[in-house]
Amino acid sequence: MKYLGSLVLAASLSVSGVLPATAQQVSDELAPEGTTELGGYALNEAVRAALATKTAGAPARAERWMISAANPYAAEAGAAVLSEGGTAADAMVAVQAVLGLVEPQSSGLGGGAFLLWYEAATGAITTLDGRETAPLAARPRLFQDAEGAPLKFFDAVVGGRSVGVPGTPALMQEAHRRWGSRSWAGLFGRAITLSEDGFIVSPRLAEMVAADAERLARDPEARAYFFPQGRALTAGALHRNPAYATSLRALAGKGVTPFYTGSIAKAIVEKVRNAPDNAGVLSEVDFALYQVRERAAVCAPYRGHEVCGMGPPSSGGITVGQSLGLLEPYDLGGPEEARSWRLIGDASRLSFADRGRYIADSDYVPVPVKGLLDRAYLRERAALLAGERALEAVSAGQPEFDHSLDLADDEAIELPSTSHISIVDSFGNALSMTTTIENAFGSRLMVGGFLLNNELTDFSFRSHRDGVPIANRVEPGKRPRSSMAPTIVMRGGAPVAVLGSPGGSRIIPYVAKTVVAVIDWEMDAQEAVGLPHLVNRFGRYDLEKGTPAEALAGPLRAMGYEVNLRGLNSGLHLILVGEDGLTGGADPRREGIVLGE
Repeated sequence: MKYLGSLVLAASLSVSGVLPATAQQVSDELAPEGTTELGGYALNEAVRAALATKTAGAPARAERWMISAANPYAAEAGAAVLSEGGTAADAMVAVQAVLGLVEPQSSGLGGGAFLLWYEAATGAITTLDGRETAPLAARPRLFQDAEGAPLKFFDAVVGGRSVGVPGTPALMQEAHRRWGSRSWAGLFGRAITLSEDGFIVSPRLAEMVAADAERLARDPEARAYFFPQGRALTAGALHRNPAYATSLRALAGKGVTPFYTGSIAKAIVEKVRNAPDNAGVLSEVDFALYQVRERAAVCAPYRGHEVCGMGPPSSGGITVGQSLGLLEPYDLGGPEEARSWRLIGDASRLSFADRGRYIADSDYVPVPVKGLLDRAYLRERAALLAGERALEAVSAGQPEFDHSLDLADDEAIELPSTSHISIVDSFGNALSMTTTIENAFGSRLMVGGFLLNNELTDFSFRSHRDGVPIANRVEPGKRPRSSMAPTIVMRGGAPVAVLGSPGGSRIIPYVAKTVVAVIDWEMDAQEAVGLPHLVNRFGRYDLEKGTPAEALAGPLRAMGYEVNLRGLNSGLHLILVGEDGLTGGADPRREGIVLGE
């Protein structure tokens, strides 16, 4: 598909209602992201073609480069960079800058991200950790009341208490420094223009603003932006964000210095520390000390492939790898078979048990990465799946490790408001990046035209259980555990799939299932991302309501599962690399598209 020019602003589309939010700390039940039936706003020829291809359920095709991203404006900005010979790192900067404007509830300058990079020239995979950090003044009881009881979720989220030092701007600059080829300043041009001239508000954004009106309106800057003239943003309206343009111009002109040691850092700290009723403890020193960290990629074998992802502080790479490793001894049949989902569901449960016990920021807590992915350990755990019924109980295993593993199970809340970008450039480089501000609209605090994260609520609110420490407890300078799972699947030393998704802790089963769909069930890219969701993390099986997954409810109940029908709103973005070129898919549940040339 040939990429053509700039967006033409117009029309709207229908969306389903936003899912209600009910805080359930252990089982991560909140899912405030709404489902978009069709994304886009009567756009240019290339974007209209991409939407038509997606609606038809067909994969996009290209020969030179491809991008799959969560909003047509953002995909178009990245495509412009790629079409002019930019690298995937260049395109990512342009995409993220636009996402922060048109999809502010999901990611932006006030959040964090994890990035995987495959370098075609060397065959190496590098991972960058741009996760938010806890302030140096943070203590293990940050999210407890005076009696030591965990706070209610939104009592912790809204305001300054939940805000960590953002990592996304630093990650953008570091990726560009390493792998970019275009002018840094020029990569912000499209986002600045849209901020100043206006963008069309998507139905999804409008629905979510209306659904979260009370919390968003608490901060004067957020209230003025999301409720102009006292009324919530409406779908199809032209909306401007001059404050965001000012922030972007500062980054374009001076790099991230203003963000971490200048005027933007000062403004964020002032907003956080003076938040009414829920002030935080961030300081300018916390910003000055922030660093992007290069981490070792976590790669797990699966049916002749290497599935590579992020290591700690993300649990994504390990838990996806474990899930697939537990499934490898078994024939998964087809997606219509309940037996296939029994295996997938209980493999996920076993992996989540290990995740809850062992995975946290490895700069603070020893994590048995090798032991959790050891093939002998996984074979031993996989033997538990040999029956015909649901496992009655699941607990963490005992992987081999040279440190004490006396840790209690985690209780962190982790909610789905995130975005994902998959890119393959004309040089053969591949980028997979998942980016977030945590809960929809984050802390609900706005500075400089962007929202601040509530990422610290990804820590466990409890620090100990029965006197035993929890690995993912709050500590000064620590990075909270994440489930973000940007993934590159390798075969023969080269990438064959580039993927990831938003979705809170459901990211892990979304990504693992998509890998199975491609490798085991030989689905094309659009089929794989559109496959109905069946998710089991903690015992109960969630089946995607209104899809063919409902037909499996009876058989799964007969196997011993509690089954729940509900919305399961992922945002998968997948590019497959094959001998016949590039094919891509964008999740039909949201407004993202695939562009390529």
